[in-house]
Amino acid sequence: GVYLERYGGLGVVELSQAPLGDTPRDPDSVAGIAERALPSVVTLHVQGSGQAGTGTGFVLDDRGHILTNHHVVQAAEDSGDGRIVVTFSGGETARAELVGGDSGYDLAVVRVKGVKGLSPMPLGNSDDVRVGDPVVAIGAPFDLANTVTAGIISAKERPITAGGEGDGGDVSYVDALQTDAPINPGNSGGPLLDTRGRVIGINSAIRSADTGIDTDDGTSGSIGLGFAIPVNQAKRVAEELINEGEATHPVIGVTLDMAYPGDGARVHTQGVDGGSPVTPGGPGAEAGLKPGDVITAVDGVRVHSGDELIVKTRARRPGDRLELTVKRDGKEREVTLVLGSSGG
Repeated sequence: GVYLERYGGLGVVELSQAPLGDTPRDPDSVAGIAERALPSVVTLHVQGSGQAGTGTGFVLDDRGHILTNHHVVQAAEDSGDGRIVVTFSGGETARAELVGGDSGYDLAVVRVKGVKGLSPMPLGNSDDVRVGDPVVAIGAPFDLANTVTAGIISAKERPITAGGEGDGGDVSYVDALQTDAPINPGNSGGPLLDTRGRVIGINSAIRSADTGIDTDDGTSGSIGLGFAIPVNQAKRVAEELINEGEATHPVIGVTLDMAYPGDGARVHTQGVDGGSPVTPGGPGAEAGLKPGDVITAVDGVRVHSGDELIVKTRARRPGDRLELTVKRDGKEREVTLVLGSSGG
C-alpha cells in the first residue's frame, strides 16, 4: 500500500512526447533562413604577427572566393607567414589564401582551393532595405561557430568610422545599416540576411557601452547596436579585389581639415608641402571648390564633419554625380561634382 501510494502504481512510467518532425518551419522563418544559409557561412581562424583571432565569412562563388572583413585577416596579411584556416558549417576545414583586402572599406576576399560542393550565398540589394525590416545575422561570436541571431534594421545610412588606432592609418568609413540583432566579437565578416535569406550587409562593427564604435574584435559584448556594410558597396569592392587585386576609392580631390570644429566638412586652407588643398584638375577643382569652403550637405543630406563627408563619398562609385551644398563667405551655394577615382 505504501509503494502504491508513493509511486502511483506498479507499472513503468512513460511520458508523452510529440513525434519527430511534427513541427513544420516556414522557409522564410528564422529557422528556415538559417537552414538554407548555414552551408554558405564559414568561420575563419587567423594567425600571424604573433596574433590570433576568429571571424566569419561567406561563400561568394563556386571558385572558392569568400568575403570577410579586412580586420579579420589583417594579422595574416601583415605577416609573411600568416595562416588562414576556413571551417565550414559541416566541420570541414581548408587552408585559404588572401586574394586582396582594403582597410578603408574594411573588406577582404580569401580563396580556398580544391573544395567541392561550395554553396554560394545569394546577394540581395541594400538599397531596398527599410527601417524595421527583420534580419538574421550568422557568425561565430566568441568562437561559437554557426550562431544565429535575429532582429530588425534599426537605422539606415548611419555614418560610422571604426579602427584607426595609433596614427589612424587604418580607419574604415561605412555608411552603415544599423541593426539590433546581437553581434559580438567573432561575428565580423558574417552575413546580415533579409527574410529571403539574401545578404544585405556584412556585419562589421558594434557600439559598446565602454569603448564606443569599433570593430567587433574586442572584449565587449552586444548592447543592441550593430553595424553592417551595405552589400551593394561590398559587391563592388569584392569584384574589384577579385579581378584587380585592389579596390578603387571615389574621391572629391580636396584635402579636408579634420580638426575643423564647426558644423560641416571644411576644405583645408593649406595643402601638403605648400601645395593647394584643392587638387588642380581634380573633381573638386572642376566643380569650383576653393580652400576654406565648408561642405554642409551631399544630395540634400546634411554632413556635420569631415568623417561624415568621407563616409558619404565612399558609399558611392567613381563617376557618380554628387550635388554638394557649399558655404563660402557666409552664403550657401549648390555645386555639382563628379567623383574621381584613386587606388586602394
